[in-house]
Amino acid sequence: MAVQILIPTPLRVYTRGEKVVTVEARTVGEALRALTDQFPELKRHLFTEEGRLRSFVNLYLGDEDVRYLQGEETPIPDGQTLSIVPSIAGGRSPGS
Repeated sequence: MAVQILIPTPLRVYTRGEKVVTVEARTVGEALRALTDQFPELKRHLFTEEGRLRSFVNLYLGDEDVRYLQGEETPIPDGQTLSIVPSIAGGRSPGS
């Protein structure tokens, strides 16, 4: 089934500026593999050299964080959108 993956602004340079990429997949892992097959430069930004999803990359299926579902094995129901959301750090510490 067709799955839409929302690409965050910092990663769009690796998807030729595409905000949304459509792939064929049944699970989150299949969707990510299809995405990185289509855009190989993106792989190193999403996965470690060991092939594990980087800790600062968050994936949401609809409004649900896939870490609290079945991770990369999470099935993607028809009509759902997968969002890649990089963690954001920064701000001011108290007293600065």
